[in-house]
Amino acid sequence: MVQAQTQTQAQTQAQTQAQAQAPDGTPVPAPFPPGYGPLALLHTSATHVPVFDALRDADHPGLELRHLVDEELLARARREGPEAVADDVRALLAGAVADGARVVLCTCSTIGAVAERTDAGVPVLRVDRPMAAAAVATGSRVVVLATVASTLEPTVALVEEEARRAGRPVEARTALVDDAWALFEAGDTDGCARAVAVAADAVTDADVIVLAQASMTTAEGLATTSVPVLSSPRPGLAAAADAARRVHAAG
Repeated sequence: MVQAQTQTQAQTQAQTQAQAQAPDGTPVPAPFPPGYGPLALLHTSATHVPVFDALRDADHPGLELRHLVDEELLARARREGPEAVADDVRALLAGAVADGARVVLCTCSTIGAVAERTDAGVPVLRVDRPMAAAAVATGSRVVVLATVASTLEPTVALVEEEARRAGRPVEARTALVDDAWALFEAGDTDGCARAVAVAADAVTDADVIVLAQASMTTAEGLATTSVPVLSSPRPGLAAAADAARRVHAAG
């Protein structure tokens, strides 16, 4: 398990911009004070670290992130099922909290449910829940795309849970993007993203497409389909940042 810690310094220019906006034009919350947090992120791939650091810098300047990377969690969860790593997840979250984390965000969809229900003494969020809620709000015909088969069932369950919470009907279908994960593991993240985008463009009879894994997020901007394509990193980090603000406000 590899642990890395990053912290954004105060960004004077960002603090003086009254109406800061994210790249997609949405308003950005006021910058966090330097060192605010910390928010721990549990990853099963080191490639997520720069993705979330970039989102933090763009959308939540000043928020301190601490990255925990354990690739073996996903490998075991794929072989034995997500419950097989529950004790390991619990131990990692306990360690993060002991090191000062005030909120934890799990960025792996396969083990997200395991992490979310872990009693760590601080809020524990899964990165894909806000995406699932947005999908349900968009329409009833949801197509879940994944590059890892172990992610399909947890993501569909999450979409159906959010549909029940919203009191909306939903029909969730799944599709596995063949060979895309092999490209990702080989370091060809661009090739993986292109394969996912092609799969998204081939979807028909859907109101919304959900990219089940955080590693698929680049494909959101490559797909040319008229069907909305949703990915999890930006809304997931926003939810965790909001949780950090609430924890801070509560003292």
